[in-house]
Amino acid sequence: MTSSTDRALKFLSFTSGSCGNCYYLECGGAAVLIDAGISIRSLKKVMLANSLSLEKVSAILVTHDHLDHIRNLGSYCKRLGKPVYASARLHEALSRHTFTADYISGCRKYLAQGEWNDVGGMLVRYFTVPHDATHTCGFAIAAAGRKFFIMTDAGRITDEAVSLASQAEVVVIESNYDVDMLMGGPYPHELKMRICGGNGHLSNDECALALTRIWHPGLKAVFLCHLSENNNTPKAAYNASLQALEGIGIEKGSLLLQPLPRTEPSALYSL
Repeated sequence: MTSSTDRALKFLSFTSGSCGNCYYLECGGAAVLIDAGISIRSLKKVMLANSLSLEKVSAILVTHDHLDHIRNLGSYCKRLGKPVYASARLHEALSRHTFTADYISGCRKYLAQGEWNDVGGMLVRYFTVPHDATHTCGFAIAAAGRKFFIMTDAGRITDEAVSLASQAEVVVIESNYDVDMLMGGPYPHELKMRICGGNGHLSNDECALALTRIWHPGLKAVFLCHLSENNNTPKAAYNASLQALEGIGIEKGSLLLQPLPRTEPSALYSL
């Protein structure tokens, strides 16, 4: 019989933003890391502070090959030796990438498309996300009867993403920029268009609208990730999502709505 402790879904963000991305997920006695944008030293320090063990981590999932998500993946492969799961297309790119090419071959594991894959005691399904990397994926993850969803970088929300997120109890979704801050800010026009052009990042308003499609009575927590340093604030991201949820009748406080810190660890959430 599975105890309530074993069924607890534990989530921690090490950092979330262009400076680096890495997340910890534990459920049903299994644990994975998602992306590898921080150093092993920082990883171990935060895990120790939260009484977490790297021994429990069975795998690393990779969303895409932008540097803020894989900067330390080669080091993880070399020093931790954990299997690295990604799509075949993404693995092809990682096998040639300067930061991973020399180290990833012995850790490479492929996720089958359109299927739930057994990853160290968790079931993982990837879905393709519109974003200007070689191949960008989000993940739906199930373990011990719990379901989790993460989409860190996205130019737009797809029907497949909405369908998978609508089954999850915990959703991690990008809320990257405030439109007025972006358009009125100092970025060159080309960069602004890259960010908002459908293959860049989700705005606060796009994230908020997505949440109105995703919400279901079993949703317990929403974490807003990958906030821009220059074009957003945690308050702006939070208020946009809160107002959208209140607009469909969801009372404030009925679920956990939390922007994730950009450059420092979040709390360890047990849900």
